[in-house]
Parts: sequence; C-alpha cells; structure tokens
Amino acid sequence: MEYWGYFRSSSSYRLRIALGLKGLTADFHPVHLVKDGGQQKTDAYRAMNPQALVPVLKTGDDLLTQSPAILEWLEEVYPDPPLLPRGAVERAQVRAFCAAIACEIHPLQNLRVLSYLRETYGQDQAGVEAWCQRWIGEGLAACEALLAGRPATRFAFGDAPGMAEVYLVPQMFSAARFKVETGALPRLTAIAAACAELPAFADAHPARQPDAEG
Repeated sequence: MEYWGYFRSSSSYRLRIALGLKGLTADFHPVHLVKDGGQQKTDAYRAMNPQALVPVLKTGDDLLTQSPAILEWLEEVYPDPPLLPRGAVERAQVRAFCAAIACEIHPLQNLRVLSYLRETYGQDQAGVEAWCQRWIGEGLAACEALLAGRPATRFAFGDAPGMAEVYLVPQMFSAARFKVETGALPRLTAIAAACAELPAFADAHPARQPDAEG
C-alpha cells in the first residue's frame, strides 16, 4: 500500500493511527498543502483525487479517497484487530461519534475554509483562531456529552481504542493548535491522554512524521 498525505492534516492523521492499530504499513508520499501554492492542486495529484484533498490510499491498482471511506475499507479488509464493536447499535453510536467530528467539526477548520476567511473576509490569525475556537469547542462539547452517559471505561466505547479514538485524537490535536479551552472536557482529555501512551498513536503524531515542520 501507498498513501499521500500531509503531516498536519487531521484526515491523514486518522489514517496513520488506523494503520498503526491494524499493524499495517504503507509507503508515504508527502503532499504539502501550502508550499508551491498547494501541491494537492497540481494536475498530477488531481488525477488521483479530483477533490484535491488528502489522504489518498493506493492498494494494488485502486485509489481510495475520503478518510471515512478509507477507514471503513481497512476495517472490512483487515478486520483484526477490530476498530468497531460487534453490536449494530453500538456500531451506530461509534459512527455517530465519528461523524460528529468528521462532518460537523473538521470541515469548519479545513485549510480551504480558513484560507477563505483570510482572503475574502480579511481575518487575521486572531480572527481565524476565534472561528476555530467557536466551532471546535462547540463540537467537542457535544462529543463529551455523547459519552456522558456511558460507563467510565478507559477509552470512549470500551477498554481498547477503536474508531472513535482514530477520529478524536487528531481533533484534540487541532484543538490544542487553535488554543481551544478543553477544561470542560475531562472525558475526552483522559481518553486522548490514554491514547498518547500507545505506540500506534504516538507514532502517528504530526511531529513524528517525515514531512513535519516546526
């Protein structure tokens, strides 16, 4: 397998974690989302992914895009260890938790959106951070509430990390990057801390990637 990504991309971060949890490796091709006007915008990259987004995963002759679809493919093709629980209801609950991040939080902090805020509405860094703090903070508060009635397990849906953590940890990284106040998120904070102790998460951290920047 091969994949194209960017060290700070939440979607690429998800894929790295999932590969690590599954014990899989994939050859990495960096795609700098800012340098050269955005390397994801080149004709060569758009030929792989017309959306000009990362990551792209190549398996055999097939190219897979959109991290939720890639992660579901990994779960189907490499089912052990599982990232989703067995029960249909709990699987739906995990997927809802993941969607709260992937569909409701992440798009509003996407590089394209933040660039638009700067270029079209003249927002400076403080304005961009205020935007991110509003939407990331609100979204993570909802995720905290989704777990509030669940048993006090080490991870979101049990005693082993799974798909929920694959989505949560990159989002918590983004929260720290944009200076989001997380003091009212004790469950999410504890889960992220537990994940940081595991090699699959530690090795996937943006700072440990070959294309990482200061």
